[in-house]
Amino acid sequence: MADELELLRRANPVPSGDPRFGDGPLGHEAERHLSRLMGPAADERPGAGRSLPCRRSLGRLLSGPRPRRTRLVWALATTAAVAMTSVALLLAGPSTSPAVAAPRPLVVRADSTPVPLDQLAERAEGAAADGSSALRKGTHVQSWSMGMSEDKPPITLPVERVVRWNADDSHTELVVATDPRHPGRPVLSDEDGGSGLVDDGHVISEQTFPPSWSDAPPESPPPHEAKRLRAYLQDAQHTDTPLTTPELLDATRLLLDTWTLGTREDAALVRVLADAEGLRPVGQVTDRLGRSGQAYVYDATGARQMLIMDPVTGAVLGLESTATVADPEYGLKAGDVMDYIAWMR
Repeated sequence: MADELELLRRANPVPSGDPRFGDGPLGHEAERHLSRLMGPAADERPGAGRSLPCRRSLGRLLSGPRPRRTRLVWALATTAAVAMTSVALLLAGPSTSPAVAAPRPLVVRADSTPVPLDQLAERAEGAAADGSSALRKGTHVQSWSMGMSEDKPPITLPVERVVRWNADDSHTELVVATDPRHPGRPVLSDEDGGSGLVDDGHVISEQTFPPSWSDAPPESPPPHEAKRLRAYLQDAQHTDTPLTTPELLDATRLLLDTWTLGTREDAALVRVLADAEGLRPVGQVTDRLGRSGQAYVYDATGARQMLIMDPVTGAVLGLESTATVADPEYGLKAGDVMDYIAWMR
């Protein structure tokens, strides 16, 4: 267990050279000890039942048809910093310094020029010409999720999850509580049914799953042609009709929670996203892990979703959902980041 925790402390996906952070991204040797982002169904995951109020609140904020397949959303979600700090002090007492993930929404650089998705698709196709990066099953994800209830202030639960598939089609999954913005500090968790503090790198779950040979999306390999990928994503959402933009963003999340895309698949996905109605370019942002990206926003009733993409390869770096209206029942305020997820290579 001590070895695993040491690996996790070195896994902080942060910019190198920044004195605010610890070591750099997790290396291949350490990643072999880590596990998969997908795994059991949402209602079988640790803490899944406790997150349900958050998903219900988010569902009320987003308008239009909901995705046809329910998936557990592991992402960054926050409320007001004052509320978060109050909860942390209540749990930890005055002598501790917990790591509370309550950042503000990502801010677009005012001097940046928005890049249309069609133009980004051309860049991605150029980057994919040499096939420098190959498709790989499995993921490495840093995420934060908002835990909300009717009788307690919302809290943000930072989680890192890594999935690795083996040659025999079995796979492993390791989930830890960690916040790369505050390495070494205690982290809020709801592992035991109630909010409390755990050590940075605390193992929430570690599982090995037997071989799986499903040939249905998203378990089957995604194609690297835009037309076929569009059909693949529809199949993953169990529909024969074109996906709405919220459904497409949900399908993108599902895809990236199962596969680390190669450059050709990245280019195909950008082409599919370029046809999404209402997904507009807004300019350059720096994501939660310090990476530079182009941001694309979709505005729904009550919420805004921001997709962050690599400006050269078109790879999806992250997805942020922000409330644009308040939900007093759960202590949600307009401007709160409801969820955030960052995918790594």
